[in-house]
Amino acid sequence: MMQQDLFSSEPVSPVGRAGLPDLVRTIAEHSTRPRYTFMVLDLIARVARANGQAGPLICEGTALIPIREWLAATIAPSAARHHQRRTTREKVRAALAASGQLPTDPIEADQMIDAHVSERIRETSLTAISRAVSELVRAGLIKRHYQGYRVDHENRGAQRHAVYTVTDDVRTALHPGIIGSVSSNVIPRSRTAAS
Repeated sequence: MMQQDLFSSEPVSPVGRAGLPDLVRTIAEHSTRPRYTFMVLDLIARVARANGQAGPLICEGTALIPIREWLAATIAPSAARHHQRRTTREKVRAALAASGQLPTDPIEADQMIDAHVSERIRETSLTAISRAVSELVRAGLIKRHYQGYRVDHENRGAQRHAVYTVTDDVRTALHPGIIGSVSSNVIPRSRTAAS
């Protein structure tokens, strides 16, 4: 049995993926956190337009949110572990106290600690999303490019946001009958290109 090069920058061409079991197996072969990565793929497929593209922005109520941030916020509740949050709070409290930034008022101190903890969790979640998407790209299950100010581009930066494209085979395996449906949570390209 030949093992795939997991560090190759070239995406692997998925072969023989006929259904959900094959999709799960492919994710398990390419991901360090297969359950998390599967959730990310499922969410991307659910908000993808008829052409398979999701992003760059998702409509959440009246706000437009970059897809990576939306994914992180959507998955965050399932990843919450109280003991880890408590440990993070203790570390933040100690760091603020050591630097002399911790307010003496307990209510203000708790608010400051909560704000710092929330920011750390947000940054960790964004990193986890990026890692999961990179694994999905290497597995050949999605494609990623960046879109935004002025031009589309392969690389991020310059006010560009990620756009993820899920193949029809993957979307069909995840959600039979999804092909041809249009999500209302995704902002079409023409509106983002003009902003």
